[in-house]
Amino acid sequence: MLNREQLETFASVVEHGSFDRAAAVLNVTKGAVSQRIKALEDSLSNVLLVRAKPVVPTSSGETLMRHVKMLRLIEEAVLTDLVPTRCEKKAVPVAIAVNADSLATWFSQALWRILETKRIALELVIDDQDHTMERLIKGEVIGCISTKSDAMPGFVAEPLGHMEYRCYATPQFSVRHFPNGLGLQAVLDAPAVLFNRKDSLHDDFLEKVFGFQVARYVKHYLPAPNTLREAILRGAGYGLLPAEQAKGDVETSTLIELTPGQVMTVVLYWHRWEVEPPVFQEMTRVVVNAARATLAQEPSK
Repeated sequence: MLNREQLETFASVVEHGSFDRAAAVLNVTKGAVSQRIKALEDSLSNVLLVRAKPVVPTSSGETLMRHVKMLRLIEEAVLTDLVPTRCEKKAVPVAIAVNADSLATWFSQALWRILETKRIALELVIDDQDHTMERLIKGEVIGCISTKSDAMPGFVAEPLGHMEYRCYATPQFSVRHFPNGLGLQAVLDAPAVLFNRKDSLHDDFLEKVFGFQVARYVKHYLPAPNTLREAILRGAGYGLLPAEQAKGDVETSTLIELTPGQVMTVVLYWHRWEVEPPVFQEMTRVVVNAARATLAQEPSK
């Protein structure tokens, strides 16, 4: 049986990245924190923390952190059943990881429904869809939207649908930079707008267009989906946007497709626990329903 006091001390160190800050939060000495962590590591015969700045969990620590998150939610679910009046006043901290393009499009429908749930104190962690899974592995979040179809042990990867991207620019940008279409030299010279350095979607798009990898082209990194769209609208560059996000701009001819019919499809999955506490079951239902009502369920031809 794992010692709950030691578990919460360990979680506090991970969440605050420091033995000192964990001690202050727990209202104990730093020495007491160190003793609890050592006792926990000894009981498991595993090193759980990398003593760096900030302190981070080892791979064993990541596994244990996921356990602590689950334990907290299960405890809150039990207390809700046993002492409903107590839990009406207490919100459960819940962290989930979402890709920025989902947040800018379909996920907002789910977000407002989730925030209406008085029993949840939500932390939304934003990352590239290819990297949200890392947050789940580290125990930073209890669920995530990801492109990964394989679930970790104890988790389920539930299909959400296909997010479709197309390449856009203003008509003026297209005339100036691509008068003869999307040629290789033009692509090397024209500024592209990407989300961040993790974003490989534009690279994949160019490889699909040309049949080989294109690396050395001009890039703007703007890690906010609305800012990225705004940059394209202002003629600062061209780039890939969710078709749903750009729909209105295309209808008014503010943006045009540079490669009509060329669609980049990203399949999204909701990673959740196999056995979910009630409060998280409701969140899963809201997320899945919002996605399936908006996202394509079959990729475009």
